[in-house]
Amino acid sequence: MKMNVFASELSNRRAFLRRAAASGLFALSPRWLKSQPVAHRSATLYVTDAKEKYAERPELCWTPAAARVGGATIEIDSTRQFQPILGFGAALTDASCYLLHGMPAASRQAFLREAYSPEGLNLNLGRCCIGSSDYSRSVYSYDDVPDDMNLDHFSLKHDEAYIVPTLREIQEINPSLFLLASPWSPPGWMKTYGTTAGGRTKDNYIGPYTHWLWDLSNESMLGGWMSESYLEVYSRYLSKFLKGYAQLGVPVHAITCQNEIETTQNGTMPACRWSATLEATFVRDHLGPLFRAQHQQTQIWLLDHNYQLFQRVESQLEDKQLAKYVDGVAWHGYTGTPDQMSLVHQKDPGVPFYWTEGGPFIDAADYATDWAKWGGIFTDTLENWCRSAITWNLMLDPRGKPNLGPYNCAGLVTLKDDGSIVKSGQCHALRHFSRHLQRDGIRIATGSSDSGVRHVAVRNPDGGFALVLTNPGEAKNLRVIQAGQQVSFAIPRNAVATLVW
Repeated sequence: MKMNVFASELSNRRAFLRRAAASGLFALSPRWLKSQPVAHRSATLYVTDAKEKYAERPELCWTPAAARVGGATIEIDSTRQFQPILGFGAALTDASCYLLHGMPAASRQAFLREAYSPEGLNLNLGRCCIGSSDYSRSVYSYDDVPDDMNLDHFSLKHDEAYIVPTLREIQEINPSLFLLASPWSPPGWMKTYGTTAGGRTKDNYIGPYTHWLWDLSNESMLGGWMSESYLEVYSRYLSKFLKGYAQLGVPVHAITCQNEIETTQNGTMPACRWSATLEATFVRDHLGPLFRAQHQQTQIWLLDHNYQLFQRVESQLEDKQLAKYVDGVAWHGYTGTPDQMSLVHQKDPGVPFYWTEGGPFIDAADYATDWAKWGGIFTDTLENWCRSAITWNLMLDPRGKPNLGPYNCAGLVTLKDDGSIVKSGQCHALRHFSRHLQRDGIRIATGSSDSGVRHVAVRNPDGGFALVLTNPGEAKNLRVIQAGQQVSFAIPRNAVATLVW
């Protein structure tokens, strides 16, 4: 019965959101046209399709908007504003940094400039791992000495070899890099594997990748639950990480308590499960007060997991003592639907959202050509209140490695054995967002007469506008209208395009 009530409630809430979104598809009227005088001169269109990648088309001229004719119309209302933009980026995992560090210096510098400079992809966000993740070359934490309550053995030596140097090199190219840090697991000795504390027994973890399994009774980082007994020391562990990175010249701007907080990944990789209550206790009673005292410039984001866990976040934010320490919610796009983020926004409109993980797979036949899919995904994140999009591994090799097991993720780019680089469809799509949707730009209202064309627009802090269009279907003619002016052009089939003016 409870499941039926929940399903009905969720259906009603989604219906509300669809109606609200539909109201944004405002009709073009003479009154609306005259209410927003503007003096547009020209616009530039950039197109990615099967023939061209981010190709600049001839300059377009704005003309007075005429009555509706054939073709699709995209209407823009800059008076209706939504969330600000933080930016776009990729995860700088142990695996990605290892590959980058191994490249010839000139090749690495050229690639990083293409990725992080304003003339390239203009990436300005990064996500690094606090200790090892599944995309590491080994399993490690910064303090593997059991019950080291004073953290006397804490060391960042592992990261100093190639992770920190890579992050510093990126910061030299883009000093505005905003860095998020996420742990995949605390040190194994801070975890529990018994059922008495809400955890799991060892037998529950034996999966298909047993060659990577450690003895889970011996402080493993693979699987398990966070132990309430170690919350205070873990807050100091994360604080030492932040202080150590700052001393090494790499400031961290935001942190999550745990990557994918509601899964143990069957004990096949560094992972740790936290109940909603335990995460709330950790942030409210330990991490939040410590950060207010010592790390005021570092934000705390909840969840760092999939859309379908929206009710977990809703219930946590009802605790106002917790909420005062929460600077945002981090979302992944693997399961659930993007509109579930808007359900949380509906209840807590003042809490910022960030999309922090999602990427292609190495065995996907359309790895290099699925830009329209990713254009739609990035549009979904922005339309549902996210201020950022961070993809998964920046770079992997042709086999999707290095990683700790037979995992099938692929990088935003692939570093081939001969040193050449292959860009994913995700990378081609991302350029259309990261290049033109500037930090502190504001998402503005858009509407369309064609539901097949996805659209999202931003008014940038320099006063300009950017409209990203995704057309997964056949080629069609489009007309973009803003404030009584229009530009017309054709968008190819299976294309992502950006119009800037």
